[in-house]
Amino acid sequence: MKQFFGMSRQGDLKEAVRGLSRPELIMMFSNDKQFESHVSELERIFPEVPSIGCIGMSYDTKVVEKGVGIIAFYDGVSAAANVLEQVSVMPVKYIERLEKDLKRIDGSQNDTVCIDLCTGNDACVLTTIYSVLKGKRISLVGGTGDAGKVSANGRIYEDAVVYALVKNRKGRVKAYKENIYHQMKDYRFIASQTDKANYVIGALNGRPAKQVYQDILHISEQDITTQTFKNPFGKLNGDDICIVSIKEVKGNALTCFRQVNDSDVLVLLELGNYKEIVHNTIRQIQQDFRQVSAVFSVNCLFRYLLFNQNHYFQEYLNDMSRLGSHAGFVGYGEHYNNRFVNQSMTCVVFE
Repeated sequence: MKQFFGMSRQGDLKEAVRGLSRPELIMMFSNDKQFESHVSELERIFPEVPSIGCIGMSYDTKVVEKGVGIIAFYDGVSAAANVLEQVSVMPVKYIERLEKDLKRIDGSQNDTVCIDLCTGNDACVLTTIYSVLKGKRISLVGGTGDAGKVSANGRIYEDAVVYALVKNRKGRVKAYKENIYHQMKDYRFIASQTDKANYVIGALNGRPAKQVYQDILHISEQDITTQTFKNPFGKLNGDDICIVSIKEVKGNALTCFRQVNDSDVLVLLELGNYKEIVHNTIRQIQQDFRQVSAVFSVNCLFRYLLFNQNHYFQEYLNDMSRLGSHAGFVGYGEHYNNRFVNQSMTCVVFE
């Protein structure tokens, strides 16, 4: 299979798709002002081609922040694109669509991946989708777009998750998750006074969450939302740690980008040697695949901001391009199988 990337910083869709021929799946990442017109125009240019899209930045060896980016797979791919609606209420109501699509493309663990783009309620969405995928041990990679809108096959949806099932007819697929943080000292907290619906942590070990965070890191309240780039929380999930980013201060509480429940065990994380970690990920992929046809990745917005602050993002894209054709988008939350993670990178590699 092969991967195409096209872009227009001016939002000219015809320019972005120039040179794309006979695509078997299209993913579009547009801006909030042109998203709806881009969805309609893409369907006119490539009718009947499975497609999904959202509002967000995209990249290959360069970043498109406000225009439009197109990522397409062709030459050896079977794909199906669809939507689960009412994700804030009952996404399972539409699960039969996913079951039928999976059966139709005859996907399997070694050659198929699910790529999803979501408007929110990510944890529930992933539990719902993975209830179907886990039967065949098919991996999932995806993320949350901006402005609460997504698209599938020429139609726009709110309160929904769109997905693409992608089968590589010419080789294997494998999903990866990259974490550039590690546990800081032996800080360990029991969360309480949480508001699950609004992702609020009220207290840590019985003390106001804001004060605990400030006291450990010796920072002002104004610095909390940027300090999370270096020191997010981590939620223990078996042997894995899911990163929990801080969104804002709410009185003496902290609002986060993912749900924390009463009695959840949290740790404090600190930024590691991210350049070395990226290089280790690249080396691992090269060990796992003698030949790489394409890499599709989702990078968290906070990773993008952190790398930009440290003048590293362009170098990062150059490093990843050593694998071959690498493209992806910047999300507001990352999906990896049945896990909703923050400040991470997830990707799928096609042989």
